[in-house]
Amino acid sequence: MDTLETERLILRKFYISDVDDVYKYAISPNVGPDAGWEPHKDKEETMAVILEFISSKEVWAIVKKESNKVIGSIGLHKDVKREMENAKMMGYVLAEDYWGKGYATEAARRVIQYAFEELGLDLISVYHFPHNKRSKRVIEKCGFKYEGTLRNATVLYNGNVYDELCYSLTREEYLMEIKMNKR
Repeated sequence: MDTLETERLILRKFYISDVDDVYKYAISPNVGPDAGWEPHKDKEETMAVILEFISSKEVWAIVKKESNKVIGSIGLHKDVKREMENAKMMGYVLAEDYWGKGYATEAARRVIQYAFEELGLDLISVYHFPHNKRSKRVIEKCGFKYEGTLRNATVLYNGNVYDELCYSLTREEYLMEIKMNKR
């Protein structure tokens, strides 16, 4: 897993020593549910997630350069809604204290660049629940195109059923944005 860098962030693999930083945001009732997962109950749960991230090699820790703290995660995963070989789904989560400051967009843009320029992907998809307006803004700022809504697409840990709003960005669209100096 390559380490990626932006002006304010380092995107790197997770370490076991990240457990305190991750647990701090993973216990929030405002963070996990917007991404579809239950807030963590204890550090053991957080450690299990970190170990999964380490073994999967699909998820980067979002580290704020200034403090060297993990403030979130971002990953490229198999999109189970598509059979396309050269496509990935991007997912991300950010600690509540860092919302509204452009960190998620900054991390997402760097991962998009890596996906198209280094991995040679043809398409990246991304999804959000209708109530998650912050995620919608990140998706729009990154140039994704709205495809539609999958109704009653996800059953959450608490039994709630949500629609998923679907977006994608193709390599051609990404290259066109670069050509027009939008990135």
